[in-house]
Amino acid sequence: MIDTHCHLYDEAFDADRDAAVARALDRGVEQMLLPAIDSHSHARQAALEAAHPHCFRQMMGLHPTSVTADFETELAEVERLLFPSAGAASARPFVAVGEIGLDLYWDKSFVEEQKEALRRQMVWAQRLSLPVCLHVRKAYNELFGVLRDMGTATFSGVMHCFGGSVREAQRAVEMGFHIGIGGVVTFKNATLAEVAKAVPLDRILLETDAPYLSPVPHRGQRNESAYLPLIAQQIASLRGVSVAEVAEVSTASARRLFAL
Repeated sequence: MIDTHCHLYDEAFDADRDAAVARALDRGVEQMLLPAIDSHSHARQAALEAAHPHCFRQMMGLHPTSVTADFETELAEVERLLFPSAGAASARPFVAVGEIGLDLYWDKSFVEEQKEALRRQMVWAQRLSLPVCLHVRKAYNELFGVLRDMGTATFSGVMHCFGGSVREAQRAVEMGFHIGIGGVVTFKNATLAEVAKAVPLDRILLETDAPYLSPVPHRGQRNESAYLPLIAQQIASLRGVSVAEVAEVSTASARRLFAL
């Protein structure tokens, strides 16, 4: 299996990072993808990939909750890393532009800046022929509006940690996106369970978003990539298929999308 979204570079793993990686590998999680947050995460991401080059691949982007008054400075650093000609010393092998998007849950002070950062990074992804990893929270209508205004028929990417309705998931799939499903699918009465049943299996990607959103029975504790099989098991149960099928199909989809 492939954990298509985790933050194992986070400080939450400073005491046992290598052990957490070993646990994931032991449970069949062969690769883990590392989304960027902002300039504070870049060195940690790079160090983790360098320490375990066969396990980790990086994304690069500016998270919407990091879009503040100085977002132009942060975006310039993302551009520098994505495009060697913009000043980077050498090419960096990023598998996606992410995580980027819109988040209106915590703060709406910089909504226009978030939209501008999203538009600009979407264009960079298109120029680089890279997929995008989208973070969307309490902003699906706004997101679809930005995407519609871009005038692109279909997109390449994933809506990570999907939190919308079945109809919004279907709309995303129609636009070309995959749906990232994590530990929330194991929560009682989660709308995500209905999404996991409705979306075509080959459009589902497995993710943990570690250290956040641990699946049951670890809810409320630190999440880690080793828990990915619990998410696959829940999806298999909801769809009435084997865990092996969920693992095989989602892994093949991740490899295609991220060119792994």
